[in-house]
Amino acid sequence: MDLIGQMGAVGAVLGLLGGALWWLRRRGIATLAIGRKRSRRKLELVERLPLSPQHSLHLVRLGETMLLVAASPGGCRLIERRSAAAGAGREEIAQ
Repeated sequence: MDLIGQMGAVGAVLGLLGGALWWLRRRGIATLAIGRKRSRRKLELVERLPLSPQHSLHLVRLGETMLLVAASPGGCRLIERRSAAAGAGREEIAQ
């Protein structure tokens, strides 16, 4: 009798967890990634250098390209573009 009660409690907890996961997935809060490959991100912020409260430099990796972008209240401007495959690392662009 004690074993049946424990199995029932485990079943109830698993049912509640499954119901909560279903509800969260339906609302778009949780995703289930079983068997899916994670895709490599194409766009990545490598480094940010604040120059003033409103001006900054951003080093961005876009696929195999490194971009140095200046951001200001007037907009953004591309300063330099280099191929990451050609050996242009973060240290080389920053100097």
